[in-house]
Amino acid sequence: MENRAQKHQRERRGEALREEIVTLVEGELEDPRIGLVSVNEVQMSADGKIARVFVQPSGDDEEVAGTMEGLRASVGYIRHGLVVNLGLRHAPEIVFVLDRSAEYGGRVDQLLARIEKRKR
Repeated sequence: MENRAQKHQRERRGEALREEIVTLVEGELEDPRIGLVSVNEVQMSADGKIARVFVQPSGDDEEVAGTMEGLRASVGYIRHGLVVNLGLRHAPEIVFVLDRSAEYGGRVDQLLARIEKRKR
């Protein structure tokens, strides 16, 4: 079982990675496929070797697919930037995950509104 100090350290490292990834994606990546992207969260694995980066690109399905493809193609550049900018010895393996939580939240709100309407 992981103690609190290790968990806290992993969360701090995840937040530092998130901030640096936001800086790299917004300012330094010049891939034309990558559109407007919001980096919502970074979850580190227990051993710290894998970072799951939850992103929410804007646009239609085709633009979202292009943005995700561009992000996945730029993983090497982003990892190098993390090593240089954060002074890491080894950057974690980065996995970009499409974050659909806002869509799910909107759907839940619609369903709750429908239930409320039926109660009246």
